Amino acid sequence: MMRRLIFLIPAGVALLAGLDAGLLLLGLPAPVTTAQLPDAHGMVMVLGFVGTVIALERAVALRRRAGFAAPALLGVGGLLVTSAAPLRLGQVALTAGAGALVLVYVPLWRRQRDDSVLIQAFGAVLATGGAMLWLGGMPVARLLPWLAGFVVLTIAGERLELSRVTLLATSTVRQLIGLAATITFGTVLTLLWPVAGYPLLGLSLLSLVGWLMVHDVARRTIRANGLSRFMAGCLLSGYVWLAIAGAIWVLADGVTEGPAYDAVIHAVFLGFTMSMIMAHAPVILPAVLRCRLPYHPVMIAPPVLLHASLILRLAVGDARALDVARQIGGALNVVALLGFAAITAGSAIRASRPHHSAATTNTAGINAKANTIAKANTIASNANNVSAPAASAPPMRTVDAP
Repeated sequence: MMRRLIFLIPAGVALLAGLDAGLLLLGLPAPVTTAQLPDAHGMVMVLGFVGTVIALERAVALRRRAGFAAPALLGVGGLLVTSAAPLRLGQVALTAGAGALVLVYVPLWRRQRDDSVLIQAFGAVLATGGAMLWLGGMPVARLLPWLAGFVVLTIAGERLELSRVTLLATSTVRQLIGLAATITFGTVLTLLWPVAGYPLLGLSLLSLVGWLMVHDVARRTIRANGLSRFMAGCLLSGYVWLAIAGAIWVLADGVTEGPAYDAVIHAVFLGFTMSMIMAHAPVILPAVLRCRLPYHPVMIAPPVLLHASLILRLAVGDARALDVARQIGGALNVVALLGFAAITAGSAIRASRPHHSAATTNTAGINAKANTIAKANTIASNANNVSAPAASAPPMRTVDAP
């Protein structure tokens, strides 16, 4: 556990630095003030934090030491960008880490020949392209589609792996692969021909949301109880925010500043991405860190606060140009994320105590993946039975790790 936890420490620092930078960009007081941090806000959050977490999960699934180069480089890159070190050092490390993540998907693809791995690899390629462009001097605002594509395609691949055990038709899976290819193409087109690239990307995201809403098991397990309902709620609400971002890109073209830009960037990276992290955390973290993380109803509070504050920020602050609403919403966004981190850590610490009842814990052990698949198959065979306790859980490939 401790050796893997080391890789998450830089990710945690990147998260804190990104939240600090967010407060600075809102014109609010922040614990740390540097000239470099606000400009690197997006890259720190997406590659330094989210990228490190994704790369660690993939490295654990690969079961090879070389695979851990990806989370190590991304984590170090995030630390360098947030420090007083020359910015270029951090940019190089992040680019190398994203490239290493692409290489991790090569043996994973050879092992499984799974379409879900292919879709995630598309995302890693976009992350590498975005990092390279940033290293070459491209403004972060122009790289938003590349960063969004990385996160969106990674999550889409994750959800496909679980959805496929419900016996998806080959044509349905091909639809998702086609959408992933279109998102990748649209992302590149946003640089070469923005007037066509952004609407294409927006329409592709809207189509992807439609696919997920129809085929993701979360639409059934939202009627379940406990962890299943919590995860399904986070997933479905995240899809709504992704649809909002797609609609903005269709209607507002390639905005790189102003209220529309603030709305699309936070709809993607707060509304969608953080919802996905909250949904997957109760199952992925125990598998990666080999720890217990029992579900507790109090976990619902941070996602509710996140979505409520994001509505305030976008629907009132951005839509009506009210800076006070945008600042209040942004500050509450930070509170929601810190609250979820604190609740998650506290739950894991309590579960690690010897006297803690094993009946209340989520061990996510070696048999977790088999149980998840079996329960998902039960849902497929009996759509009216929505009480399977783990059917909305994300794919548990990481439990293959020794």
